[in-house]
Formats: sequence, C-alpha cells, structure tokens
Amino acid sequence: MAAWRHCAAREGFEVTFLRATSTGMLINGSTTAIEGGRGWTVEYSIALDSEWRTRHAQVAVRHESSRESVRLAANGVGSWTVNGIAAPALDGCVDIDLEASACTNALPIHRLSIGVGEEVDAPAAYVHLAVPKVTRLEQRYHRIPDDGARHRFDYRAPEFDYSGVLVYDASGLIVDYPGLAVRQQ
Repeated sequence: MAAWRHCAAREGFEVTFLRATSTGMLINGSTTAIEGGRGWTVEYSIALDSEWRTRHAQVAVRHESSRESVRLAANGVGSWTVNGIAAPALDGCVDIDLEASACTNALPIHRLSIGVGEEVDAPAAYVHLAVPKVTRLEQRYHRIPDDGARHRFDYRAPEFDYSGVLVYDASGLIVDYPGLAVRQQ
C-alpha cells in the first residue's frame, strides 16, 4: 500500500494497493480531490506484466453530475486500444500515466534500468481527468545523483511545460512530485 497527499495543483489524497500476480503486478487505487473548486474521484485498476509493461487498465472518473470510464489494452510493445478501438496515436507507448495519480510515474522507473547520468524518453498513454480522454504524453527522465537511499530524476513533460526533480524511494515508488504530491507514511 502507498498513499500520497496531493498539494498545490489540487488538494486531495491518493491510495494505491499493489499486488504481485502470476503474470506481473496489479495496481488498484483511487484519488479524491478538489481542483478549481470542483470535486472529483478517480478509481483505477492497472495490470502490468512481469516487466512492468502496462497490459490493461480500467479508469473511472466521477464528477459532481457524471461518471465516465475508459478501458485501455496494450500488447506490451507499444500498440493500444481505447474502449476496444485501435489507438495508433499511442504507438510506441509502453506505460500508462493518469493525470490523477502520482503512482503511475513509478511504471517507467521500474521498467527501465536508468543509470545515474542517463536520460530516457518514456512516452505514455495519458488519461486526462476531464472527459476522460487518452492522449500521448511525451516524457523524459534524466537520472541525477541519488540522495542517500532516494533516487532522483529530472523529469520533463513539455506538453504541460513541467519540469521538476522527482524523488523515489528504494522500492521505486515516488516520494516527492513537486507541485503535485507527497508520499505519506
């Protein structure tokens, strides 16, 4: 189990339960928050294979007057469907990233062995809160020197004009996501 307090961009909380399965990992979680005066809840289930590649995901978003969901499936090497329809704009993405989740930034960290000084592009199938809709999100992780047992990555997501140093614990879960979330113990 892991939990994060969302701060700055939104006020809320995320709780995630991770469970090893015979084929990989299952992540079930939810985030409830207030952002721009609106309350919302996101519930998600993400199935990963043994190499931490996203294979299936179900995401349900609830706003004041609506509840919508989206289903994603991936072959593990970059081909996706969204609600059963091929999504060629996501070709090459291996990970899912949820706008409402700090946890999903752990997926490329687990999947890739990034050495200190190395940079990798890790585009993701990005699930937006509003609709929910799924788009391609270009991301770049540059591993910088560790701070004790904590691993640090200079992270960039140009679409959102975001850059910051993401801090992870030894298990590969995010501890500090500046402007978005802080892990709770």
